[in-house]
Parts: sequence; C-alpha cells; structure tokens
Amino acid sequence: MNNNTQSGILISECKLDTVASSSVLIAEDDPICRRVLHSRLGKWGFRVITAEDGLEAWEILRQGNPPDLIILDWIMPGIDGPELCRRIRERQHVIYPYILLVTGKDETQDVVRGLEAGADDYLSKPVDPAELRARLQAGKRILNLQHELIQAREELRFQANHDALTGILSRSAILNALDRELQRGARSGTPTGILMMDLDRFKRLNDTYGHLSGDAILKEVAHRINQAVRSYDFLGRYGGEEFLGVLSNCYPDDLRTIAERVRSAVSEALIDTGTASLAVTVSVGGVVTSHATPGIESLAAADTVLYEAKRNGGNRVEIGACNLAGLKVRS
Repeated sequence: MNNNTQSGILISECKLDTVASSSVLIAEDDPICRRVLHSRLGKWGFRVITAEDGLEAWEILRQGNPPDLIILDWIMPGIDGPELCRRIRERQHVIYPYILLVTGKDETQDVVRGLEAGADDYLSKPVDPAELRARLQAGKRILNLQHELIQAREELRFQANHDALTGILSRSAILNALDRELQRGARSGTPTGILMMDLDRFKRLNDTYGHLSGDAILKEVAHRINQAVRSYDFLGRYGGEEFLGVLSNCYPDDLRTIAERVRSAVSEALIDTGTASLAVTVSVGGVVTSHATPGIESLAAADTVLYEAKRNGGNRVEIGACNLAGLKVRS
C-alpha cells in the first residue's frame, strides 16, 4: 500500500468508526462495588475493563485504543479521581473521552472541583442503577456525536487533498509532496525522482466513446499506476489526463525501472469501461533531481522529456538529464 492508499484511495477506506465504543473502564478500589458495577454494565451490553486503583487505570488509558467511556471513583490509592481526570485531559487525544466521576462527596464545592478537574458528569454514592444507566447512555450519545464530527472532518480533509474522480492526490497536494520530498532530499543528501505521465490519444478515446468511458479510463489508469509505483512514493493527478509521480530516494536506474513498470501496467491489459474494452497507453517522462534544482525547474524538465516520448510515438519512457550535484553516492 503506497502513500496514496494510506491517505485513502477511496473515501470509504479512510472512514473512522462513527459509533462510540461500547467499552467502559471502571476504576474503583472497593472490590464489592467494582464487581457490582462490572455485572450491571455487562448485562447492559458494555464491554467492561476494570482497574483496582488510579495507577492501574492510568496505565490502561495510556495503552493503544483505550475506552472512551470512563467511570472513576473519587477516592482511590495512588491517583485519585480528580487527579486522573486532569491527566486524561492534559493528553489532548483526538478522541475526547467521557468521564463519569462517582463520589460520596455531595457538597457543591466538591462537585465543582470534580467538574473543573475534567469530569463530564458525576454520580453520588450509593449509585442508583437507573440513574447510572441513563447517564451512561447520555455519555454514549455525546461520544457518538463526537465520532460523527471527526468522521466529517476527515472526509473534508480527504476531499481537499484528493482528486474527486481518481482518488489519488490532487494537483495542489502532489505539488506540496514534491516540495516536501525535495526538502527531505536536501537534509539526507538523496535524490528525488519525478515522473510526468500522459495518456496517449486520450481526446480521441473521449470523443469516440464518451466522457463516462473517459472517466472510467482515468480511474483505472490511476489505479494501475498506483500499484506500479513503490509503497512510499506519491502519485497525483496533475491535470486532465496527466499524472505526476514523486519518488523518494530515487536514483536514475530506479527511475527507469519504475517508469517502465508504469508504462507496462497501463498497456498490458484492455480497460473495461462498461461499454467497451479499450487499449490504452501512456507516455512517461522522468528526471532525477537534487535539492539544488527548484521544484518548478524539475517539473519543466520532466515535462520536456514527456513530450519527447509523445513525439517519438507514445507508449514509451524517456529519462532526461539528471542534476545529482551534492548527493550521496548509493552504496
């Protein structure tokens, strides 16, 4: 899976779970109270994780994928409930956990202290089962809304950085990737490869078979190129039927090998558009550049050799002169 699919080649692949977790962490030092809570929540459909004190709860919460619904006793050995609330809030994770503080303290000043420490709600001991269940359901509703907002934000971020038709990086995103890779190459003394790829005679295919077929071709070509480049390379739609690849730590021999693999991947099998099976080819122009060459000049150089490939009949690879000044020699 390369950088494009890590970002989500399709929006569905980048979706987060939009339903709040049914896992609950109970931190309670009284073994009888802990068992009663565990039994009740289990009957209500929750997956229960228990901690005997604040220190154990803190260790659980620091692990991967902790519960986002938490019931804390106020008074516990090691770390008490309010202090644990403060530690949880200081972590500032993407997921905001919902904390229910259970306390025998019912003075207003104590309740205020607990809420100011980071608790979202509180219950007084002895806990009424019906009230506990209602407050847990309220917490789940809030967590569900939070998950939906995160999902909406991630989808907007994906759409802002990806081409709507092909799912690969947009023009602005791939140009940003080029700038980042050139900067990284400057730090590490390694070259960056650039591939400009253009479908041969695409306008004729579009005019002959229609725009829906043209769209199907573009999506399938993007998929084939995406599979042909390396797992850590970047691929974007530069415009129209033109694609841009940015290849990290890429020497001339690597560039030619990958470019030929791309050309072959596009042409080796017919593309089924739903109404016809069509032969499609791509011309590829590539350069390897050092950080000494600005991104705009590197793009212009790749574009020049791309059109040389097209002038020479298409369905071919042309590699341009390389500027490798100041780069490390590969061992």
